[in-house]
Amino acid sequence: MTTSSLSDHLPVGTWNSKMAKFFINYFSFFFFLYRVVSRQARNPKALHRNASNILANRGKVLYHKYSSFAHRSNPSKDQTVVVFSVEEALLKSSSLFPYFMLVAFEACGLFRAFLLLALFPFLCLVSEEMGLKIMVFVCFFGVKTKGFRVGSAVLPKFFLEDVALETLEMLKKGGTKVGFSNIPQVMIESFLKDYLGIDCVVGREMKAFGGYFLGVMEEKQRSKDALETIIRSQQGLGSCRDVIGISSFKESLQYHLSSYCTEICMVRNADKRSWQHVPREEYMKPLIFHDGRLAFSPTPLATLVMFMWLPFGFFLSIIRAITALMLPHRVSIPILAYTGFHLSLSSDSSLENLNITRKTKGRLYVCNHRTLLDPLYLSFSLQKDLTAVTYSLSRVSELLSPIRTVRLTRDRNRDGKMMGKLLKQGDLVVCPEGTTCREPYLLRFSPLFAEMSDDIVPVAMDSHVSMFYGTTAGGLKCLDPLFFIMNPRPSYRVQVLAGVSGVPPCVDDSERSRFDVANHVQSQIGKALGFGCTRLTRRDKYLILAGNEGVVNKP
Repeated sequence: MTTSSLSDHLPVGTWNSKMAKFFINYFSFFFFLYRVVSRQARNPKALHRNASNILANRGKVLYHKYSSFAHRSNPSKDQTVVVFSVEEALLKSSSLFPYFMLVAFEACGLFRAFLLLALFPFLCLVSEEMGLKIMVFVCFFGVKTKGFRVGSAVLPKFFLEDVALETLEMLKKGGTKVGFSNIPQVMIESFLKDYLGIDCVVGREMKAFGGYFLGVMEEKQRSKDALETIIRSQQGLGSCRDVIGISSFKESLQYHLSSYCTEICMVRNADKRSWQHVPREEYMKPLIFHDGRLAFSPTPLATLVMFMWLPFGFFLSIIRAITALMLPHRVSIPILAYTGFHLSLSSDSSLENLNITRKTKGRLYVCNHRTLLDPLYLSFSLQKDLTAVTYSLSRVSELLSPIRTVRLTRDRNRDGKMMGKLLKQGDLVVCPEGTTCREPYLLRFSPLFAEMSDDIVPVAMDSHVSMFYGTTAGGLKCLDPLFFIMNPRPSYRVQVLAGVSGVPPCVDDSERSRFDVANHVQSQIGKALGFGCTRLTRRDKYLILAGNEGVVNKP
């Protein structure tokens, strides 16, 4: 009797099961049609005929297979122009869907992302050009041209993770590098120029009206004309400049490049499958800042899993938040661990002796900044109440915080007096970077904390998420904690390091010493985490990602 009554009152679960069956049947049907249609398109005999026709019709151009061209001797950089296709020769993946899904999700929201996912089976059945136009229209229609920063703040990370190491090594051998693409230029220009050092980028321009994208690209011929103009101008710089093209077996690309290239390297699908990803330490420019909520590459299957997780993840986040806010540490920590949270703590043994001889003044914990939840996780790890001072925090986050938070004014004298007063009341935690950093790097530490206490404890913190980032530069910061706790298994690693002595403000040459203490604490935390130390600041981050100086409105 009890079981039947419960099942009658579960419309949400019944609806979820029906939706899951609908998605499975819907995508299974279209994937079946896609396999039937694409089997003919991937016929190796047809591919061989296309390649043979190209080689037969281009007697003046020297063609190479990728394997033989990759091991050639280095040409003279001053006399070489390398022209390459971004999709066919630079990126390891052959699917552009994840990049457009990032644009739809980050620039437009959940509804536009869901629409793009629902259209994916149809994209598999239409031609490549038609599928590209559909994705561009869905992702760009109605988006403000001035506020579009996905191409510079979000996409470079995912593009870099998809760059082929072999092609990057080939590009390093050339002099002037020209990249051309069939996708909108606003998606690839920042990535190619800022992170790969490409000299010229030719993509398809987007049509706009009244400051908004219309979701329509310029015709291919205009980008081809622009590419030809660039190649001619590069050839005119010297009488012996060779033009080397790197492309695929697509016949349209070969006819286009053969008019200007003395050599063409043809990349096969089998070559791309054997390519390796570029290790982070071999990036031409380190990736320190990036924005966006998605922490995974949104392939069709991964995006489908995300949408199926969202309803459950939202209710799970509410349970986690209520548990952390309402229950004491000894009760909430096991419950949070049962819901998927993972927290590891390691502490320096010397701190145990310091606890015995501590003075009446509170201890100052100095930690690096991964998310807004850093002070909260430190409080949970130590199982004690702390006061956190922050440089910028939304009013919503302040109201919902289970520990006391105090906003800094960025005035050195006022902030110093306030921190000194708070230390007399108890332990204090500060993040001197002033903003979060997702990548394994530390920003410059503000030296104000070095004058506040003789009992300074560095804390190295690292977090890991699998679905959503809990930080943002251009979005709503009040939603940062929600996105973090919506992850299936968010994890934190807290390392309490050996204590450091501060510098009294009255000591001579303290201006130099407080910077020394700040740099020492930064290096100790970086060494414990294996992170790189930089001199970049909060202002640098927000100017790169959001085009402002990172001021959060108080309302």
